[in-house]
Amino acid sequence: MSEICMIAAAAENNALGKDNDLLWHLPLDFKRFKALTTGFPMIMGRKTFESFPKPLPNRKHLIISRNTEYTIDHQDCAVYHSLAGAIEACKNEPLIYIIGGGEIYHMAYKSATKIELTRVHTSLAADTFFPLISPEDFKLYKSVSMPADKKHLYAYTFETYHRL
Repeated sequence: MSEICMIAAAAENNALGKDNDLLWHLPLDFKRFKALTTGFPMIMGRKTFESFPKPLPNRKHLIISRNTEYTIDHQDCAVYHSLAGAIEACKNEPLIYIIGGGEIYHMAYKSATKIELTRVHTSLAADTFFPLISPEDFKLYKSVSMPADKKHLYAYTFETYHRL
């Protein structure tokens, strides 16, 4: 059975984004995302996929869309009409990443075995939110604090959670 890991950057109020865009620019978070997800399949919603300028290299993109007519002509991309269908397509993979957006995170919460969260130390207005992580479901396993600096407007913490 595959490990299912949700990966996200969320503010202290669980804000993820607004108008299909991120609320911050954190280069080290992008670098961590790339290091963790490269070589593994990523499940995402259509809007998240469409927010990328192009598919990310060295990763299979499984895009969830309710629109049965939605197609993507790219060798590293496939469209599914349910989270369960996308997870089933990856059943032989050791690790699957759920990369958003908000609705997909909420749907995947019960299936996730791990969460890699960048907790951004601010609270901002948003229209998309990460689910509340319940201490009854997950335990914080690792935490690495990073300060704000010239390239990072906000301080943030890399957090790794494991399902209990």
